[in-house]
Amino acid sequence: MLLAAVVSGIYQDGATLSITLASLTTMFVGVFSMYYTRGHKKEVKQKEGYIIVTFGWIIMSISGMLPYLFSGAVPDVTNAFFETVSGYTTTGASIMDDIEVMPEGILFWRSLTHWIGGMGIIVLAIAILPLLGIGGMQLFSAEAPGPSADKLHPRITDTAKRLWLIYFGYTIAETILLQTAGMSFFDAINHAMATLSTGGFSTKNASVAYWNDQPLIQYIIIFFMFLAGSNFVLSYFAFKGKVQKVFKDEEFRYYAGFVIVFTIIVALVIYFKANITDMTPGYPMVLGKAESSFRHALFQIVSVITTTGFVSADFTQWTPFLTIFFFGLFFLGGSAGSTAGGIKVMRHILIIKNGVLEFKRTLHTNAIIPVRYNNKTVKEKIVYNIIGFFVLYMLLFIIGALVLGFLGLDFESAIGGAASSLGNVGPALGSLNPVSNFNSLPVLAKWWCGFLMLAGRLELFTVLILLTPYFWKRT
Repeated sequence: MLLAAVVSGIYQDGATLSITLASLTTMFVGVFSMYYTRGHKKEVKQKEGYIIVTFGWIIMSISGMLPYLFSGAVPDVTNAFFETVSGYTTTGASIMDDIEVMPEGILFWRSLTHWIGGMGIIVLAIAILPLLGIGGMQLFSAEAPGPSADKLHPRITDTAKRLWLIYFGYTIAETILLQTAGMSFFDAINHAMATLSTGGFSTKNASVAYWNDQPLIQYIIIFFMFLAGSNFVLSYFAFKGKVQKVFKDEEFRYYAGFVIVFTIIVALVIYFKANITDMTPGYPMVLGKAESSFRHALFQIVSVITTTGFVSADFTQWTPFLTIFFFGLFFLGGSAGSTAGGIKVMRHILIIKNGVLEFKRTLHTNAIIPVRYNNKTVKEKIVYNIIGFFVLYMLLFIIGALVLGFLGLDFESAIGGAASSLGNVGPALGSLNPVSNFNSLPVLAKWWCGFLMLAGRLELFTVLILLTPYFWKRT
């Protein structure tokens, strides 16, 4: 927050004092809490792990509201909480009708919530969720901390530091490249933070469509969105010169394959069926339309799969087929160990593999046919865990859509809003389409979407287990 106050002071946007006061308030509460609880036990057991993760995110969201409230940029508590939760969970759904009139310090803080939340998710995925046995994340722990030579580093703290360094390095690199390509420094650093966190908050009302006449800017963002949606541990291996590990990783191959195949499908439909008005400048008509179709297809595919939520065009206006196609992608998600939301590619691979193997098991009832991932046998317990996660995810999506429908949203907006919030995607369908925002939602719907964002971001079990009576029983 103090960093945002400095930015506010540099641009003299009138919010410096408000953001500083929000920072001092947060620090005072933090110091008081640390002093008051100084005698507590340092040991963290599994139960405490769930509580720390969930309430940590909630407390961050409450404190993160303060710059919005104190500055008057978002004077309403509901809207301020929604914007903050959307930031920290890297969803990118916004209630701001006119982003460009907001003080620079507030916009910087808004992007910073993305950036902090994005890295927090990676540390969560590699350090905490595998220990809690959440949603099959034990499988990812095989690529994270541990004693063998294949692991990143034996100590969780050292692993976190290395990933922070990669994350920070990518952010700096993208900022420099975007500024070189024509963005202002302020726009470049904000979009870099939003890209690497797969958040999607922009400094422009039109999002990245503002730069539709500058293809290089969009290609740079596409590249870093793709990196952010891949497992950050693979980036570490690549920097160590172990590039073969990247291409041998099964999840990465599927992730890259999905992007390529889906982009070709969407580009062809756009080229032959949709009306593209913003042709690439400097090209003949046919080439301009082809490049523009390919770029919009690639941009939106990567943006939705990685759950970044940046917008280069309104994909709901292309064709009904593509509207349904992109809605389906809301449920895909990026790689495990990335800043992306959604179900994750790894889980889809294992669910499909297990489903196919059920045919073999039906024919050979006495045979033991295990699911294999990266040429290793996956424990049955992990497969059941992932299936349980998938069922719970779809159930929460249905309940989420029903609640939004009950609160007055039409069918398209309700299912789009529920899928987008739960998958931390950002843009949705209907009245919540990519060129609209979530400000039109009723008050209760905003709080409900905030809950869905939090549940989806923290892998469901972490949040939902706190709602069960047996969690609070003494054992």
